[in-house]
Amino acid sequence: MASPTRQRRRGHDPESVLSIAVGVFNERGYDGTSMEDLARALGVTKSAIYYHVPGKEQLLARALDRALDGLFAMIADPRATTGPALERLEWVVRQSVAILVDRLPYVTLLLRVRGNSGTEQAALERRREFDRFVSHLVKEAASEGQIRPDLDPALVTRLLFGTVNSITEWYQPTRGTTADNLATTILRMTFDGLRV
Repeated sequence: MASPTRQRRRGHDPESVLSIAVGVFNERGYDGTSMEDLARALGVTKSAIYYHVPGKEQLLARALDRALDGLFAMIADPRATTGPALERLEWVVRQSVAILVDRLPYVTLLLRVRGNSGTEQAALERRREFDRFVSHLVKEAASEGQIRPDLDPALVTRLLFGTVNSITEWYQPTRGTTADNLATTILRMTFDGLRV
């Protein structure tokens, strides 16, 4: 019989393993995190982690997919692909902020990868594909006469999403600012300078 002072550890499912691993990756850096670190954070043995996942890189891949899949589902939506380009661009920015806030730890991790592994390189290529989609929207909005044609679309995309991505560095959900309020502020601040 177990001692009454000994606490029972709660079991982990794949989702909780992933969530805790992402927290450790964000705190220590992916390269600076060992399986021993993950086991300690989970309160289990290393072999217990292997019950849920083949290794650390698979946890990274799942985490990065969690961030990227949200973005790619969004740009496949008809609101991102039909209608005036500026309206689509505004919708994409608003939804990107909502995804970032909803999946904050996963997006934070995505923004910190540097391409040190095949998994990271694949994630970076998907990010570049997303950037190309947004850059194309900016070009369309300029050709439709909705935004200033004298601004480089690739640079506009980087600056716009640099602003969106900076949210990961300072945003705290407990402080009361909503994703919608963040998106509205970004849109007003940036788009007023983009419009013709």
